[in-house]
Amino acid sequence: MKLTKTRIPGVVLIEPKVFEDSRGYFFESYNKRDFDKAIGYGVDFIQDNEACSSYGVVRGLHFQKGEFAQAKLIRVTEGKVLDVAVDLREESPTYGQYVSQILSNENKLQMFIPRGFAHGYAALSERVIFQYKCDNLYCPEAEGGLKFNDPKLGIDWRIKEEDMIISEKDKKYSCL
Repeated sequence: MKLTKTRIPGVVLIEPKVFEDSRGYFFESYNKRDFDKAIGYGVDFIQDNEACSSYGVVRGLHFQKGEFAQAKLIRVTEGKVLDVAVDLREESPTYGQYVSQILSNENKLQMFIPRGFAHGYAALSERVIFQYKCDNLYCPEAEGGLKFNDPKLGIDWRIKEEDMIISEKDKKYSCL
């Protein structure tokens, strides 16, 4: 696996080694030993999630507070998304900044987002299957979010706002 650091410490892109031949392809999407070695510490993922979305769906920006914070390992198995991580670690020099990356079934990139970040994505293809591992269980009482169109963040979701499909809950979040 090839690891690429982003401009925000802790958020990394992971490119698996893909073996292709006339039958198709094979790659190891997760190996705990290699993953922990690559990021420099152990992460115990305990929950896998999957979402299906259509073009224009924007999910997020979500986070879990306090002891329920979650690290995530994200990948797309069908389609293409713009994946976004916003640094909410108050002691961080990159607090309030974000990184974004196109993840798709074609590029097979994965994004690791440590605890202390808000996360969201926009579906850029007609159909998206989005999968992610979490290192902590979801707790409804610890849920938080940021407004997807927060002007302080200025995220270009690569979809016109009038074409976005956003849940009522996500529309009600406040800005940073």
